[in-house]
Amino acid sequence: MTATAPPPRRSSPAARRLLRALSTVLILSGGLLVLDAGMTVAWQEPVSAVYAKFTQDALDGDLNALEAQKLPPLEQRVLQKLKTPRRQGAYLARRFKRKLSEGDAAGRITIPKIGASYVMVKGTSSASLRKGPGLFPDNPYPGAHGTTAVAGHRTTYAAPFRKVDQLRKGDRIVVRMPYGTFRYAVERTRIVKPSEVWVLNRVSYDRLVLSACHPLYSAAKRIIVFARLVKTELKPSGVDT
Repeated sequence: MTATAPPPRRSSPAARRLLRALSTVLILSGGLLVLDAGMTVAWQEPVSAVYAKFTQDALDGDLNALEAQKLPPLEQRVLQKLKTPRRQGAYLARRFKRKLSEGDAAGRITIPKIGASYVMVKGTSSASLRKGPGLFPDNPYPGAHGTTAVAGHRTTYAAPFRKVDQLRKGDRIVVRMPYGTFRYAVERTRIVKPSEVWVLNRVSYDRLVLSACHPLYSAAKRIIVFARLVKTELKPSGVDT
């Protein structure tokens, strides 16, 4: 007599519902991962972009408060004794830099050509650059003679320098500090190795250097934008140069 195979066991309705729910979750998760990757390639990493948006809003309030501050009477008298705008700018830049701590709001950089406008912070640590473009700590601030340098992300944390590769000779860059506004004109861009720190060196004129990773999604090299100072407007003295 031939044995009859037992009928297949059917899963319970509850188990089927659980499997369907699990399948839906996995499909949605996969879709979100694909969407995240697509947005990162087309624009920037979305999660860190949201974080940077909230951080930039807070920094903007901090910067407004700094701009509203007035020099103490003693420092006003010191400033008045410095007869030239160049000496006044150097004094204000050094004074302001000393007051800040790592990660504090420091100024605003605006690059009309690529639609960029971000609050800068003091420092280039990982934590600082999550907030926005960071001023190199060992380089002078605008107003003091030398090379002012700013680093920024290209694909994460609002990607402030994502499009700096589009800048060309003559394009404007405006840096607004609480003590004045500094206008620069792009001279050139260059791709260098991360070890080529000569780009931060002082030259015979005041300049601005922007630094970011290159190419996109890689830290193999750096794209450097060199810009020359063309105009200074000091806030306290009211002197334009």
